[in-house]
Amino acid sequence: MNLEKSNWSEYKLPCPKCGGSDPVAMNENGSAKCFSCGTFFKDYKNPNGVTQITDHKPKETTFLNSYTGVYAELTDRGISEKTAKKYGVRIVYDNDGKIAKHIYPFYNGNEIVGAKTRLVEDKDFRFKGTYESTGLFGEQLFRNTGGKYLTITEGECDAMAVHEMMDSKWACVSIKRGAQAAVKDIRDSIEFVESFETIVLCFDNDKQGRKAARDVANIIKPGKVKILTLPTGYKDANAMLQQNKYSEFTKSWWEAKKFTPSGILELSSEKDKWIHREVKDSLAYPWEGLNKKLYGMRKSELVTISGGTGLGKSSFTRELSHYLIKNTEDNVGIIALEENWLKTADGIVSIEANDRLYLSEKREKYTDEELSALFDRVIQEGRVYIHSHLGVTNIDDIFSKLRYMIVGCQCEWVIIDHLHMLVNCLTESDERRGIDQLMNRLRSLVEETGVGMFLVAHLRRASGDRGHEQGVTVSLSHLKGSQGISQLSDSVIALERNQQAEDPEEANTTRIRVLKSRYTGDTGMACHLKYNLDTGRMHEVTGEETFDDITF
Repeated sequence: MNLEKSNWSEYKLPCPKCGGSDPVAMNENGSAKCFSCGTFFKDYKNPNGVTQITDHKPKETTFLNSYTGVYAELTDRGISEKTAKKYGVRIVYDNDGKIAKHIYPFYNGNEIVGAKTRLVEDKDFRFKGTYESTGLFGEQLFRNTGGKYLTITEGECDAMAVHEMMDSKWACVSIKRGAQAAVKDIRDSIEFVESFETIVLCFDNDKQGRKAARDVANIIKPGKVKILTLPTGYKDANAMLQQNKYSEFTKSWWEAKKFTPSGILELSSEKDKWIHREVKDSLAYPWEGLNKKLYGMRKSELVTISGGTGLGKSSFTRELSHYLIKNTEDNVGIIALEENWLKTADGIVSIEANDRLYLSEKREKYTDEELSALFDRVIQEGRVYIHSHLGVTNIDDIFSKLRYMIVGCQCEWVIIDHLHMLVNCLTESDERRGIDQLMNRLRSLVEETGVGMFLVAHLRRASGDRGHEQGVTVSLSHLKGSQGISQLSDSVIALERNQQAEDPEEANTTRIRVLKSRYTGDTGMACHLKYNLDTGRMHEVTGEETFDDITF
């Protein structure tokens, strides 16, 4: 008699044999079955003549007596009765004949010692028994056989779905406790897993699933693992089964990419990304000479600006800050460690006014209304963020603020003035090592967030009788402290000026030299910027107004 396909008319009745409160289902003809102890009643209401029918393997009986369930099609998941029975999965119906629970068994050897119950309505899980010494879900079906392919999924229904979509050809199992415990589950069954030639990881198509797949791949013998990427729009394998996407899944399964550790690529597999790469948009600098050398500025790049003391680095970065605010819709962050926020704001608004408003003698010529209008034109609400404390004493604190600027305030351009103030708050006594450490952290932050970063760095003292304040030509070797500055920067821009020149035109003209351009490879003299003492602005000049390099 096929008890599982009987027409039950009543459910959750008590068992007079084992004492269970609700494991019995009864047919219209009065016959019944207890799904706890396995007893069949020819006449449930007159249970004196009972016939014992054992449906389970002897080693399963003890544990299976603790829960109910029948083998049947998982209609809510599109999984056939044949597959469910193969994996030992039972279902429990509610009083309306709808599937209320799935019960997934877990084996220690050939004995069921634990069962996970899925509550269909609220998608919750319950577990009874123990996971101790159990294999992966379904492992008992393929243990000690090894084979060519093993597919591992994130859920029990996904394993059964893959088994059906792949036409039952190869072993399919699931981790036991979800993505967060995937590594532990695989470690517990590592001998079984590595007995297969190829392991295909088919975890959920979400952030947690992708991370779990990478974590699992890292603990399996190199060269064995492929990670299956599900087509867009499908969360897991079972979703594809339910929509009859057999061929699409099979195609994805065969196209699964062999896993390589982070940072290592099998290059031929990246051809499509190489052709259809993301295009980096360039924003022109305010000076044409720099654009010819660098092809503009880009996000996700770290640009270092260097020069001797008093040679115009602050004027240069103020022009740059103002230009970014006025010529983009992006938020801009400024960390100026040697000045308070008032002076930083003065510098930006002065560019807007075309006047040196940071001088009291200049400011007093403006009414409060005029100053307010100038401020509002350039310091727009929610777009400009400034570090508000003079100096810094804790490096982790400043990086926390920098990250908040980029992530929390959504600043897409950040200007840091300057690197060597950060070095002063390091506990590292070796300046070179300290700078290397800082540059690595800044480079990582740029790569992680995609921010466009401008970093001001000082120069070491020049050898000989003349210093950078007298116009000495700058080279990368002049950067103070470490080669890490030039190595980790995408571009390095140097400012040169002979501030002691007798000719006032020469004394106020800054040469802009490109020392490094990773993007274009073009280095050398870019342009000349003349400082206007009346307006405080730097304007690009050409021809007779420029001054040749001073060389020695």
